[in-house]
Amino acid sequence: MTIPVSSRRPAIDMIGALTLFQTILATAAALAAGRISLPGCPESCGDVQVPYPFGIGQGCFFHEHKAAGFNLICNETLHPPKLFLAAAGAEVLGISLPDGTVRVGGDVRRWPGFVYDNTWYAPYAAGSFRVSSARNSFVAFGCNVVAQLIPAAAGAADTLTDDGGAASICAAVCAQQTRNGSSSCSGVGCCRTSVVPLAWGAATYGRLHVNHLLGEQNSGPYIGTNKTMFIVDQEWFSRNEREVVREFSQPDPQVRSVPVVFEWSLNVTAGDGTKGCLSANSFSYSVDGSDDRRRCNCSQGYEGNPYLSDGCQDIDECQQPDRYPCNGTCTNLPGTHRCSPKKSSRNLTALITIIALSAGFGLLFSLLGVAKITNKIKQRRAKKLRQKFFKRNHGLLLQQLISSNKDIAERMKIFSLEELEQATNKFDRNRILGGGGHGTVYKGILYDQRVVAIKKSKIVVQREIDQFINEVVILSQTRHRNVVKLFGCCLETEVPLLVYEFISNGTLSYHLHRQIENPLSWKDRSRIALETARAIAYLHSAASISVFHRDIKSENILLTDNLTAKVSDFGASRSISVDDTGILTGIQGTHGYLDPEYYYTSRLTEKSDVYSFGVILAELITRIKPVFSYHSSEVTSLASHFVSMRRNNRLLDVLDPQIVEEGGAEDAEVIAKLAEACLGLKGEERPTMRQVETKLEDVQGSKVHPNSQTTRISQNAQKDESASRNKSGEGTRQYSLEKEFIQSSEIPR
Repeated sequence: MTIPVSSRRPAIDMIGALTLFQTILATAAALAAGRISLPGCPESCGDVQVPYPFGIGQGCFFHEHKAAGFNLICNETLHPPKLFLAAAGAEVLGISLPDGTVRVGGDVRRWPGFVYDNTWYAPYAAGSFRVSSARNSFVAFGCNVVAQLIPAAAGAADTLTDDGGAASICAAVCAQQTRNGSSSCSGVGCCRTSVVPLAWGAATYGRLHVNHLLGEQNSGPYIGTNKTMFIVDQEWFSRNEREVVREFSQPDPQVRSVPVVFEWSLNVTAGDGTKGCLSANSFSYSVDGSDDRRRCNCSQGYEGNPYLSDGCQDIDECQQPDRYPCNGTCTNLPGTHRCSPKKSSRNLTALITIIALSAGFGLLFSLLGVAKITNKIKQRRAKKLRQKFFKRNHGLLLQQLISSNKDIAERMKIFSLEELEQATNKFDRNRILGGGGHGTVYKGILYDQRVVAIKKSKIVVQREIDQFINEVVILSQTRHRNVVKLFGCCLETEVPLLVYEFISNGTLSYHLHRQIENPLSWKDRSRIALETARAIAYLHSAASISVFHRDIKSENILLTDNLTAKVSDFGASRSISVDDTGILTGIQGTHGYLDPEYYYTSRLTEKSDVYSFGVILAELITRIKPVFSYHSSEVTSLASHFVSMRRNNRLLDVLDPQIVEEGGAEDAEVIAKLAEACLGLKGEERPTMRQVETKLEDVQGSKVHPNSQTTRISQNAQKDESASRNKSGEGTRQYSLEKEFIQSSEIPR
C-alpha cells in the first residue's frame, strides 16, 4: 500500500488495497482486447498497469523528447515493485485511459505553530498534468483554524493571487479541547471542501495558509501538535473517512501520504487534433475546449488503447449476452452486431404482432370513449364548483352593485375564469411579477390586447378572501390618477382574482434600494412624494368613502414608464364612515412603517397613514431601508434614527449625497422637517395628509425655504378637510345595496 500506516491501525491499508485491487481488475478488463503498451515495453509494474502514452524506459512513452511527464520508473528493489513518476518521484497508484487520470501519492503538511504560510507544490507539475478539481478535496485537521489553498499567480509560485480569485477555504472548530469519538470530517476538528480549478502545468501549485479562526494567535484551544492539511482523492477519502479521521485524531498519526488525482492530456500542436490517436477505430476530443490539449477514445463498438495503432479492437457482442442480450441468432459485425429472430418463431411472432395490434386498437378506442365521458363529467363538476365559489364570494351582490351604478359599470367588469386562464397561459410561473402579503401577481394579456396585472391569493383562508373583496369595494369607487386602476375581478375561484392596470417600471422600493444604472433624481423623488401624498389625501378626504390604507410603504408605490406614482395593494385597507375619526381593529402593517400609537392602542386613524408616509419621505431623502443594521449588529428603524439625526442637526450625515450634488439640499431640509412632523409619536401632533400635500406642492413649486413653518394654519386645514369630505356627490354612499355589500366584506382584524 502506498499510504504507510502504523501496524496498530491497519484499516486504511486494507481498504486502500482492496480499492486498488478493484481498480486493477476494471483496468485489465477494459484493456483486454489487445496490448496496452508499445511493443517490447513493460505493461505493468507490480500491481499497476502501464498503458501507453505512459511508459517505462526510453521509447516507451509519448513525447519523451519533450519531457511531457509520461515517463515512469519501476523500482523493482521494493517488494512488491512500485511505480514512480520519473521527473517528480511521486508514487503512481493507478492510471485510467477512459477518464484521463492518474492517481499519485501526495504529501501531508503539518505545521507546529499557530500560523502557517508556505508554498504547495504538486507531486508533478509538467505541462501535460494538472490537479483535478472535480475529483479531489481539500482537507484540514485542527482546532479553531481556517485553512486555505490559494492558487499562485501565473508565473509566480511564491506569491498569493491578488486578483480576488477563488480559493479553497475551510474552517475546523473544537468546542472543548477534545474531539474523541468523532468519525466524520464535518467541521469539528476536521473540515473538508472542494479544490478550486487549477491551471495546467506550472500553475498547478499554490499557497497553503492557516490562521486562527478568531484571528488571535493566543486565544481558543489547539489540540497538541496534530494540525494537518492535504489534497486527497475525494472518492478514496469518502470510502475511508472513518479510518482517516480516527488516524489523524491520534497524537502521532503515521500517515505520510494520501492519494491525489491528476488529469492528463496530450499537449499537441493546434490544428493537429488527431495526433496521438493512432488506432484506426478511435477519435480525439478536446479537453476544456482547447485544440492544444486532447485525449483519445475508442469508437463505439470497440475497446482497448486508442493511442496504439492496433489498440482499439472490435467488441464481440455475441460473447457478452449480459451486456448485449439477443433472443435470436447473434451475428458479430465490425463495431456492432445483428440479432435475427429464429426461423421457427417468425410465424408465431407475426401472429402475436397482429393480435397485439388488434387488441391495442380496441383498447385505444375504449380509452378514448372513457376519456371523453370522464372529461364531460369533470367539466360539469368544474362548472358547478365555479358557480358555488361565485355565490360564496358575493358575486350576485357585486353584479347588482355594478348594474346599479353606471360609473362603476364603465370601469369594472366581472371576468370569467377562462378569460384569465387564457390571459396568463393558465397562470404560468413565468408570468409571475411578484408577491406581497396579500397575494401573487401575474402578468396577463386580455382578449382586447390590454396588458394587465392579475392578483391571486397565496393562502386559501376566509380572511384572505375578505381582504380581496375589501380591495374590490374600495378600488371600484376610487378614481385618481395616482391610485392603481381596477379593471375587474373574477369570483369563480376559491379565492377571488383582481385584474388591474399593469405598471411596468417596478416599485419605488426597487428604485431606491437597488444598485441600478440610473437612480431616481431628486426632482423625480420630490414629485413622487407629492403624487403619493395626493393619492393618500384623496383616500382620506376626497373619495366617496373615507379609506385608511393601513399598509403605506415604498413597495406598494408603483412607478409607470414616465415615473408617475401609483398607490396599490388595498387588501389591508379599511373604509369608515365620513363621521368617524378612527376605528378599533387588529394590528396589521409592515415593520418599519407601522404607527407606534396604532400598535399600542389598536386604534386606526388617518394619522396612521401619515406616520407611514413620513417613513417614505425619510427613505426618499436618505435612500436607507426602513429597518437596517446600525453599528454592525444593532438593528434599528429608519424612523427613530432619522428623527434623532434631525433633532441633533446632523441631517447631512444621513442625507443622500446625490441630492446635494443636484442642488436640492434646501428643499430636502424642508421635506426633512415635514417628515419629522409626520413621524411624531402622538397622532394629534402630526399634520393631515392635506397639509402634507400642500407643503409638498410648495416645495415642488419652489415657494418655500428651509426656515418655513412645517405646516400651515391648522384651523384652515380642519375646515378644508371637513369641506372635502362633504363634496357634492362624494360625501355619502349612494344606496343601501352598496352599503350592504361593503359591510358584508368587512371582518374583525
